Amino acid sequence: MVAGRRRLTYAELDDRSNRLAHHLARTGIGPGDRVGLQLANGSEYLEGMLACFKIRAVPVNINYQYVATELRYLYADAGLVGLVVHEQFSPAAADALDGMAEQRAVLCVAQSGTGNVRASLPSPGDDYEQTLAGAPGGRGFPARSADDLYCVYTGGTTGMPKGVLWRHDDIFFAAMGGGDPLSLGDLITAPEELPGRVLRPGIVALAIPPFIHASGHWLAFSNMFGGGTVVTLPGGHFDAEEVWRLVEAERVNAIVLVGDAMARPLLDALAADPGRHDLSSLMAGGSGGAVLSPSTKHRLAELLPGRIVADLFGSSETGQVGGEQVAGDPFGAPRLRVDDRTNVLDDSLQPVTPGSRVVGRLARSGHVPLGYLGDPVKTAATFVEAGGRRWSLPGDMATVAADGVITVLGRGTLSIRTGGEKVFPDEVEAAMKGHPDVVDVLVVGVPDDRFGQHVCAVVQFRPGGAVGLVELQEFCRGVLAGYKIPRQVVAVEAIVRSPSGKADYPWAARHAQRVSSAELGERGGS
Repeated sequence: MVAGRRRLTYAELDDRSNRLAHHLARTGIGPGDRVGLQLANGSEYLEGMLACFKIRAVPVNINYQYVATELRYLYADAGLVGLVVHEQFSPAAADALDGMAEQRAVLCVAQSGTGNVRASLPSPGDDYEQTLAGAPGGRGFPARSADDLYCVYTGGTTGMPKGVLWRHDDIFFAAMGGGDPLSLGDLITAPEELPGRVLRPGIVALAIPPFIHASGHWLAFSNMFGGGTVVTLPGGHFDAEEVWRLVEAERVNAIVLVGDAMARPLLDALAADPGRHDLSSLMAGGSGGAVLSPSTKHRLAELLPGRIVADLFGSSETGQVGGEQVAGDPFGAPRLRVDDRTNVLDDSLQPVTPGSRVVGRLARSGHVPLGYLGDPVKTAATFVEAGGRRWSLPGDMATVAADGVITVLGRGTLSIRTGGEKVFPDEVEAAMKGHPDVVDVLVVGVPDDRFGQHVCAVVQFRPGGAVGLVELQEFCRGVLAGYKIPRQVVAVEAIVRSPSGKADYPWAARHAQRVSSAELGERGGS
């Protein structure tokens, strides 16, 4: 593992994880107990996950952008009894510690990684490095189980964050490669088969999304199960120039990012100085958590020719589902196909008839989560029994073509109803991102007296490149039906997204409605 100036072999990573696990166990943390990881990317994050797994505890990812009120909610909702926090996030954590169920173990990681936490900050708990130095490095832990728990908190695009609970056996096969990270053969059937799948040399993979996002976990563990090297982007902030520096310095073979929010700055950095870095080692790039727009895929093909580019469809509730590119449409959205684990169910939980044009809910069976932590109502709504099988319904709406190809339309909770028609923001955003002056865009519905809602695009333009509504409408007219074309454009300096690149649609809707109300007032209420 490469994390800033720290470089760890598998044996060294294991030793540090063992020391942390022994310390947590000494404080009384054990099977089923939950430990929060409020950390930027670095070795400490994976050490924390591995340490918890060794003693059958449950690591919980915590969004380090949360303020004390939000942290207090999450600490309480997760029932935390332990916490590992980076020094730079410790002031907010210190104000929220009363939300923890118990404070059996609280550790603070120095920002410098030296083990010297600054006295000037309200750093809670014990120093991380000093604690590891005083704990034994051997194993000697009780046997683990395939029924041990993995938890990932997801904020999604709306509502309060919720914890998705998986059995280890299920998340291993659903999102961590199943022992076959490059899909070269069959998934393993017993742990003893795993060493035979280790690649020599292993793949060097760069985790660009923060580990507070599930796709970061999944890349790291899939690659480690294959004997690869995990390179992290330290510091808690996305930096396009640092990504390319690391690709060159560490001879990275694969990167995973989150949609256009990360891909576009990376491409802009390449275009600004195309020969600055040696990127010959890079073979593949994947996007998880958000699809890449067609215009971004075109630029990737131009600036990074010959590389594999994959949209890795999935969610915290489904794991990695995969996807295929439709023949003749290499830059289009990825498509899924109906199979024994993937389908589209209608409101009666029956499979949608292929070719019927009925919009249903994407459904995933097989290795699926147990449910949401402490929320039986949401669990019952998302994880359903149908046709003698258990299905996960993450909220994505979809149709099935006559040949069984599934087209994912977007989250049903985000759809816009305008004049009786339903508009999915993903489709409109992908079209608008093809305009050369559009850096980023979120599409929301704004209340409308005539149509119920109208389509509004909240747009971040390139500096000096703002264009008018009519030009953007004309640009979209060739690829979108008339009712899908935005009737309003709201320009902003920057689109608000999480560190993982996920869109903040509630923010966009509030901003759009404020602007709409102000414009209506200026027109005298007409």
